Amino acid sequence: MIMSCMSTTAQKSNDMQKGGEILVSHSQGGADMPGFVLINNEQELQKAMQNRSNLLVEVGKEPEIDYPAFPKDKKVVLYNLGMFRSGDHSIKEIKSVSVKENVLYVEVPFYESGGMEIQVISNPWMIFTVPSELKFNSVQLKYSK
Repeated sequence: MIMSCMSTTAQKSNDMQKGGEILVSHSQGGADMPGFVLINNEQELQKAMQNRSNLLVEVGKEPEIDYPAFPKDKKVVLYNLGMFRSGDHSIKEIKSVSVKENVLYVEVPFYESGGMEIQVISNPWMIFTVPSELKFNSVQLKYSK
């Protein structure tokens, strides 16, 4: 696997740099290719979580999923990180978000997962929020130390 980190950062004006918040993050259940979808309401959020959750269900009982509340004043983004063949690639924190030329840059901490001792295919995904006034048509992760 070849991974590149950007050595320069996108120019951020004060009004473009905003915070993001992770609602849900898992290491399995995402799509094979990176991509994003905007979630518009509570029903879409629940459906997205149901389709991606790996549930262990006891026979005769309904599955229980703890859904986060849908924020009224923010955009909600489902982001699939793609397929990885080893290591832990789930994201636990968002440092900052910014928009430049209609691209939402999501800055996350760089995390080394320990190499290739065990090879497991994973499809991490996350659902996060950004301020509602941000306008973008693509999402890109930026890893920083």
